[in-house]
Amino acid sequence: MMRKPDAANGSLLARDRDWHPKARTPAYKTSRLRSPSAAPLQFPTTLSEETGPVFGHDILGPLDHDLIRNFSTTGDTAIGPRMRVHGKLLDENGRGISGALIEVWQANAGGRYRHKNEGYLAPLDPNFGGCGRTISGPDGSYSFLTVKPAPYPWPNGPNSWRPAHIHFSVFGPSFAQRLITQMYFEGDPLIALCPIVGSIDNPDAIDALISDLDMDQSVPMDMLAYRFDIVLRGRNQTQFENRMEGL
Repeated sequence: MMRKPDAANGSLLARDRDWHPKARTPAYKTSRLRSPSAAPLQFPTTLSEETGPVFGHDILGPLDHDLIRNFSTTGDTAIGPRMRVHGKLLDENGRGISGALIEVWQANAGGRYRHKNEGYLAPLDPNFGGCGRTISGPDGSYSFLTVKPAPYPWPNGPNSWRPAHIHFSVFGPSFAQRLITQMYFEGDPLIALCPIVGSIDNPDAIDALISDLDMDQSVPMDMLAYRFDIVLRGRNQTQFENRMEGL
């Protein structure tokens, strides 16, 4: 069961470690080297974890949420299937979290990142930077526009491929509500073959990382829509890989 919050000191619900993947998963090659060798320690949260970080909401530009257009200098748009990703950012009790900074980054429609160390031979899109950010609304809702990323190979095994995915970084209202995660796409057969996804034992936890096709929010003759809700803490917290954020 989830631990109930302590109204006296405002402590947060503890994360359920059985919901998260194990730190060491042999099929996920790099986890062998970076997994801790000692048992984790857990301490009660203090004011430092339960307040901050603080950032100015005026840091966003008018196109920060639009990855289709925010990198282009010519007015052209990014290449690939256009789509809208939307959802709600929720706390451990299912309440919307407003004013949180949500950042995203991803590969382009060919499966390549705009990164100096990128080794995949797929071409770069001159009009796609692959990153954006937005602020959650009063009810925790968020939305951004992008193109659907493609799968890409990675050096985990002789023929390992990452499913199509988008990275999320969330700054909630406190340091203990910091989260980095990934969003996958409904129906992708590579999800079941990915060693990173395979490090998660609970099928419900895997389902929480898969966005739902949302035809009601799709724009005819323009773009599909996918819904992805994010839970910051508690038993149903959205999680990623074998790393736990916060306490």
